[in-house]
Parts: sequence; structure tokens; C-alpha cells
Amino acid sequence: MKLAVYMLRRFFAVFIASIFFFTLILLLTDLLMNIWGYISNEAPPSLIARILLYYIPKSLWYSIPISVLFAIAYMLSDFYARNELLALFASGISLFRFTFPLIIIGVLMSIAMFFLDDRIVTKTYAEKIRLQETALHKEKNYNNTDVVVISEGGKMVYKAEFFDSRNTLLFSLFVLYRGNGGSFDGLLYTDSAEWQYDHWSVGRSVFYRKENGVYTAGDADYDHLFRLTEPPESFKNTVINVEEVNAAEARSYIQRLEKAGLPSSDAKAEYYKKFSFPMVVLVVVLLAIALSGKTRKNVLLVSLGLCISSVVLFYVMQMVTMLMARFGTLPPLFGGWFPVVFFIFLSIGLLRYTKT
Repeated sequence: MKLAVYMLRRFFAVFIASIFFFTLILLLTDLLMNIWGYISNEAPPSLIARILLYYIPKSLWYSIPISVLFAIAYMLSDFYARNELLALFASGISLFRFTFPLIIIGVLMSIAMFFLDDRIVTKTYAEKIRLQETALHKEKNYNNTDVVVISEGGKMVYKAEFFDSRNTLLFSLFVLYRGNGGSFDGLLYTDSAEWQYDHWSVGRSVFYRKENGVYTAGDADYDHLFRLTEPPESFKNTVINVEEVNAAEARSYIQRLEKAGLPSSDAKAEYYKKFSFPMVVLVVVLLAIALSGKTRKNVLLVSLGLCISSVVLFYVMQMVTMLMARFGTLPPLFGGWFPVVFFIFLSIGLLRYTKT
């Protein structure tokens, strides 16, 4: 028990200092990357301060894994350099047994990372992005192309080539009218349609109808034009960044994409990453334990070098599998989880054959 307390005290001392340092680095990096935009757009200092304040939870979330890695690698390397671990091994205590509390902490931090992201980080990061767009005078674009909207429970289907959100205009609009049982009731085509308070006002148009088994073209009657009341919000490009919403909202968004028949691989991959990425804390704990103390000279530098190289390899693998999942080459579940599962088993293998 005393050994565990001694080790954890050393670990948390380095971990707290590391997380403060890395969080500060991320905040300064974000500030420096956007400082010219803030100055050129005359953003007030109070707004810049709010942007940085809302970015703290995300920076903290990013800093936890690398801080855990550095704290464990530094602590164990220092133990090796002082021959404290040699005395420990000589007394019959294995490395796994000695570091088991760190593994428990890794599991608990992984769980905490998920809830931190789901309950706090997503909200504050979304607000940070909104304030940053305001400070940089970036107007959100809701224009949409090749948009399809089903209205009136499937009795009307809108198909527009382009939606201009600024002027609420639809171009090359087709409207399919369906009767009971999905039967053809008519087809309206217009070059453009403009939203007028509570309905769409069409320009030059033609209406196709079926009478006595013959399709004819003519002008649309008032009853059909009167039904063009689907609001402009339905045509907006409402693509959601899954990173900026919690798991429940991301799942609902994916269901909407699937219901509309739209591509959902990218959103699914990001959704699974929400659950897999927090496990990187457990990965770095296992890697740091397994790779520390591999040499007798320059213990700290070699240990940190091996750990950082392994983590970089993890992030590269995750980036590749996520890209492959987004393009449909890999299943989204595989793209989000494979790097984590692979490195957990790799770390366990390395830990098993670590000399003590």
C-alpha cells in the first residue's frame, strides 16, 4: 500500500504540471494561429478571452493522454535511474504488480474522458467555434445542392438543383405530387422559386398531369401551387460536425442521414471515434509501462522517445483507418476502433515480455 501511495504521489505531481503545460501550449497555439484574423477584424479583447475560455475544456481533453504518457515515462525512468525498481524487483514484486494502480487509473481516466467530452467539451467547443466565426466575420453558409425534401407524409417530393439560403431561392425545382397509395398526381417544374412569407412563389413553370392515361403539359392550377409551403429551413445545408455534438445528437443525426438515403460513413466513423478515442489513455499507460527502462543509459530520453514514437504511430494509424472508413473502404466501426484494439493488445504483449 505504501509503495502504491508513493508511486501515485510521484505520478500525479508530474501529471498535474504536465497537463497545465500542454493545455497552455494548445491555448497559445490556437491564439497565435488566429491572432492576425482577430487583429484585422478588430475583435475586442473580451471576445478573444471568451474564445480561449471556451477552448480550455477541449485543450484539457487533448492534453490528458500526452500528460499521462509523459508522467508515467518520467516517473518510471527516474525509478530506473535511481535503481529503485531494481530493489523492488529483488524483493519479488513484478513490474505489472507495481504499476497495476496506474492501469486502473488509465481505465478510470478513459471513462472520465468520454463523459467529459460528451457532457462538457462538445458544448464548449461548439460555442468556441461560434464565437470564433463571429470574431473572424465568417458567415455560415447554408447553401445546398441537389437537395431532396419529402413533405406532407410523402405526398409531395421537392427536388431542387440549388438552394440559395441568403435570398431563399430554389433553382431548377421539381415538385412531385402523389395521390393515395403513392399514385402519380402531377409534376411541377420551374426555373426558380422564391419564398414569400408562407409559400413558394414560382417563376416560369410547367405542370405535367395524367388524364385518361395521357400525359399532358400545361399551367399548374391554384390548388397545387397553394401546397408549396415547405419552409426554407428544410432545404438548408444542415451538415453537422459530429465532433461538436454529444453522442445522442450524433446518433440522431446519423439516423436522419440513413433515413434520407444520404452518405453516413463519415459521420459514423466520427461517432465510433467518440467512444474509442478516450481509450487512448489506457493505451499510453500500457505503452509507457512497457517501453520505459529499455536501456541503462539516457533512460528518460530513450523511454520518452520510444513512447512518443509509438503514440505517433497510433495517431497515424487512426488517421489512416478513419480516412478509409470515411471513403467506405473500411466499415466505420472498424475504422474507429481498430487502432485502439491493436495497440492495447500490442502493449499487453510488450508488457508481458518486459524484463523485471
